[in-house]
Amino acid sequence: MKVLMLGWEFPPHISGGLGTACFGLVGGLRHHDVDVVFVVPHVFGDEDTSSVRLLGTQSWERQHGVSPASGGSAATAAAPEAAGPAGARAPRNGDAVVGDAAAAPAEAAALRVLGIDSALRPYLGPEEYTERVRRVEEGADLREPALSPPADPGGAPRATHEREPDPGGSPPAPRPRAAEPPGPISLGVQSKIGRYHRDLFAEVARYSAVCAGIAAREPHHLVHAHDWMTFSGGIAAARTSGKPLVVHVHSSEYDRSGEGANPRILEIEQAGVDAADRVICVSHYTACVVKARYGVDERKIRVVHNAVTRREQRLEWHQEKAIENPVVLFLGRVTFQKGPDYFLQAAALVAKEEPSARFVLGGSGDMLPRMIETAAQLGLARHVFFTGFLTGDDVERMYAMADIYVMPSVSEPFGIAPLEAMALDVPVIVSRQSGVAEVLQHALKVDFWDVRDIAEKILALLRRPALRRSLVESGREEVARMSWDLRGQLMRDLYQELLA
Repeated sequence: MKVLMLGWEFPPHISGGLGTACFGLVGGLRHHDVDVVFVVPHVFGDEDTSSVRLLGTQSWERQHGVSPASGGSAATAAAPEAAGPAGARAPRNGDAVVGDAAAAPAEAAALRVLGIDSALRPYLGPEEYTERVRRVEEGADLREPALSPPADPGGAPRATHEREPDPGGSPPAPRPRAAEPPGPISLGVQSKIGRYHRDLFAEVARYSAVCAGIAAREPHHLVHAHDWMTFSGGIAAARTSGKPLVVHVHSSEYDRSGEGANPRILEIEQAGVDAADRVICVSHYTACVVKARYGVDERKIRVVHNAVTRREQRLEWHQEKAIENPVVLFLGRVTFQKGPDYFLQAAALVAKEEPSARFVLGGSGDMLPRMIETAAQLGLARHVFFTGFLTGDDVERMYAMADIYVMPSVSEPFGIAPLEAMALDVPVIVSRQSGVAEVLQHALKVDFWDVRDIAEKILALLRRPALRRSLVESGREEVARMSWDLRGQLMRDLYQELLA
């Protein structure tokens, strides 16, 4: 079985959990004889080859003459030369070949990655995308994580949502941002400055046109698209090849932005789930959102939970811990969706009871400047450390330093980070408003808005070593049962059901 899969990113170039989930899924599919051609906006040449050999075509668009802005037809573009599992041809200029083709066994070469050469990155809104293109055209590296939006004239960052603390303990209502009015998507030359379209939605459309060209030439049995930026590409590819379409909802615009959702993104998400033959959701929580918000027939919805991919490194990483103070960790995008403000409010309560406790807020995002100010206002200047965006081994090192991991997400379709923490023997506290709470039995669960309950559970773990040990030992066994091989088998079965 051959699958044309469209995604935002591939490790080690990740901005969140989606790239990690895609990597785990294609690895699981490989063990069940499913070949994947994985299309991403850009291939850098140093993608993670720990479980697969990657062959990336660096700029398919330029090589095959696809130019939507100049009227070129993606569907009639020249076919790429075959590049099978054995590496049948020598690489050309523009190709990125990763891994040792001669040394790799044939069954390990079931994944090829094609890059379209686009500035698209996960979690970008229209303003963030425009700023990213400006930075790239000025010489910034495409490897940079997604950038925060520009500051307002007064110097304060623009926040997707603002929430006020509620001492009464009830969930606060979000104050939505002004929604961007919908407008036509233009692929005209006027909308393109330099190498990439300045308009996010025009760039998404360009990506989609190239996906249609790839679908016309790459053999496949179905198309599988991950999240909104690739849904239009999935629709275009499926229409070109006449193959079934699977869309995979890792997060919706309602999760990311609440009631301030961008109407044009919602329109693309709606079109994706409407056109799909199957809609894969990462949790029952997400399935409920898809049914309620997008009106999807539940008969075409399937739930496939994520799994964990962390290596068995507990002893190695924990030997590196050199700090005596207990460390409580938040690790994720510093955005409304992830609830960093609730983490800091809980930290302030804990610090009053346990002054030796230290808190790490790891990640980047539009709320980071405001969170630094909030920490100072709460008197946490000596207690809270901000690491910025972390990747690769630095993520494991951060888990290794932690005694507790907290995920107070406001709306979390799944949430892989708690599984990663548990795999490295860190007890976790997760919000009940997350999909991962559905599958975890050995984690402490809270409502994201109940900062007093979050603080009490942190204190309980700090003060009760027996409780910590119990969660660590049980959690280790629990995540060991959450393998991507099992998820790959489930996905293959869903493919076969669709193709029957």
